[in-house]
Amino acid sequence: MRIRRNDIVRVMTGTEKGKEGKVLSVESGSGRVLIEGVNKTWKHLRRSQQHPHGARIQKESTVHISNVKVVCQACSKPTRVIGKKLEDGGKARLCKKCGQAVTAEA
Repeated sequence: MRIRRNDIVRVMTGTEKGKEGKVLSVESGSGRVLIEGVNKTWKHLRRSQQHPHGARIQKESTVHISNVKVVCQACSKPTRVIGKKLEDGGKARLCKKCGQAVTAEA
């Protein structure tokens, strides 16, 4: 998986096209990502002690990983990410367009 938690991504296709947000979680088995503020759906809750009349809450739904691209911090463009081995034995994720390192926000 080239997309990780806390990456800033842009949705490239679908009804949410053009929206950006931070990745909250990545589901590797199903290939879906949960993005903050993107693809909101309504969830209907039945009556409970917390919601005595029931409730409708809005929450984010997952988007397929093929529909998003990582936004590079250096060039501010959506790009693919390539993995590269460093001389010291470590790994780095690089922007395909400008070659700068892509890091996830903490």
